[in-house]
Amino acid sequence: MPIIAHLDMDAFFASIEERDKPYLKGLPISVGSDPDGGKGRGVVATANYAARKYGIGSALPITRAWKFSEDAKRRGEPECIFITPHHGKYGKVSSKIFAIVRKHVKSVEQVSVDEAYLDFSHCRNMRDAERLAKKIQSEIKKQENLTCSLGIAPSKLVAKIASDIKKPYGITSVNKEDVESFLEPLPIRAIPGIGPKTAQSLMRLSIRKVGDIRKFSRESLIKRLGKWGSDLYDRARGIDSRTIQTKKDVAKSVGVHDTFMEDTLALRTLMKSIKDIVDEVYSRFKADGFVSFRTVVITVRFSDFETFTRSLTVKVEMETERELERQAIKLLLPFMDRQENPHKKNIRMLGLRVEKLSQQIKYHQGVLL
Repeated sequence: MPIIAHLDMDAFFASIEERDKPYLKGLPISVGSDPDGGKGRGVVATANYAARKYGIGSALPITRAWKFSEDAKRRGEPECIFITPHHGKYGKVSSKIFAIVRKHVKSVEQVSVDEAYLDFSHCRNMRDAERLAKKIQSEIKKQENLTCSLGIAPSKLVAKIASDIKKPYGITSVNKEDVESFLEPLPIRAIPGIGPKTAQSLMRLSIRKVGDIRKFSRESLIKRLGKWGSDLYDRARGIDSRTIQTKKDVAKSVGVHDTFMEDTLALRTLMKSIKDIVDEVYSRFKADGFVSFRTVVITVRFSDFETFTRSLTVKVEMETERELERQAIKLLLPFMDRQENPHKKNIRMLGLRVEKLSQQIKYHQGVLL
């Protein structure tokens, strides 16, 4: 029987900020866009558990997060600390964490900077799997002073759901014979892929818990929900045949964008933004194991939402952050004069990505580039 673990770092970005800034310990923290006094744009990337008590969580519009923080302040509770992300730092910490994991597990499918599926099938039973999970947990806590939670189950689906049950710093294991009883009382939103709109549609069918789905036949769900109905039938029973994929698909591009608090054409603001974006793109590019790129693409969105994309491709691979910054600035400058911006419109958003990526160093005429 396969034994699969899902490892999920606890409030990863916010926990790193709290670890690195001890004066923040115990305070509610949101990592994401700048709320700008309630007028900001963008969303929360993640929030620690103190902030989640206020209703602040991932993907929440930053204006609402600000309102929740102000409401807490009026109640006499600590206001939320809003921090802009430092993706380069998070990527480096992620590399250290999964280096620890790979010392204990051969097959690791890392699906994001802070979560992965681990093949525990070499464990003799669930008790051995729990011991291994605790060992990994403890070593990450000791070396990086960060916590993670793990779910252990016969499938990826159930392992992922289980990893969320005892957060933070918890371990939940589900034996094969207990899968359906484990899933039955959970809210339907616990199933990955069910968002607010889908949940509303299911509630109209009196489906509020996972167990309610099992009252319907596969054919009935397909009739009401289309192909998704068949998937839902399986998920409600914990059926998931996916295996650990250790060779991840090579990304076609790595990119980042930055939406300004106020539309601008100020040279200093735009240059700072493009340099920050270059730093983030290059950090992600290296964290994903790439060594070179040949195409740089810039996206510019003006205040009227008119959007342009320009790119540059070279024959010889580029490898350094300095080369990326030089090409990015070269592509941006025309949008600051009449060449690409004859009406001198302010810029709302900048985006940058690299393409034609390589994970192997190229040799040309016997010279290592």
